[in-house]
Amino acid sequence: MTRYGIDVLVMFLFLCLIIGAVVVLLFTSPYVLYPVFIVLGCIVLLAVNFFRDPDRSVPDKAFIAVSPADGKIVRISSAYEPDFLRQEAYQVSIFMSPLDVHVNRIPLSGTISLLRHVSGKFTAAFADKASEVNEHTMIGIECDVGGRVLVKQIAGAVARRIVADLHLGQRVNIGERFGMIKFGSRVDVYFPKNFTVSVRMHEHVRAGASILATYPANT
Repeated sequence: MTRYGIDVLVMFLFLCLIIGAVVVLLFTSPYVLYPVFIVLGCIVLLAVNFFRDPDRSVPDKAFIAVSPADGKIVRISSAYEPDFLRQEAYQVSIFMSPLDVHVNRIPLSGTISLLRHVSGKFTAAFADKASEVNEHTMIGIECDVGGRVLVKQIAGAVARRIVADLHLGQRVNIGERFGMIKFGSRVDVYFPKNFTVSVRMHEHVRAGASILATYPANT
């Protein structure tokens, strides 16, 4: 269980207890009580499953960047990144369904040199335009090697809260937990053109464990 989800889980449990108490006061028939408690139990189990936080081992390889999120690759393209890299870059987008682990992890070791939350819309996260128009948090990492990498946590139609437990100047290490997006969304990663993308469209990746890209040793 991730510490980022304790508040939401407590809220779910509290609401379920209130609903259960009201149902018990209003109804005595088991034909009403049993289905209600089964539904409430399923809601709690789904919430617990959503906020799970399994341990992950970073691959024992040099010159790699790992995925910052669990989910399906929905975009691999070239795009000009104006906010941090300020150059043509590879954009890799990862869509997180409600069934995926939602804890986000650092893709490359380095220092946080950009941290910016941008208000916006809550359109479907898998749409291409979501990267620009949806509410998002930008996390720029000045990497120890490889150059600069930008991570975008993007809210979706359901996700309403982005958590990025970071601060400017903070030292971060590859595979470390740093936050989450609550209730399904998307994470975009922008790599310099000297990187080589290691994933394919529609491939399922795991945060901190899947290699998203590699880079040359002399960078």
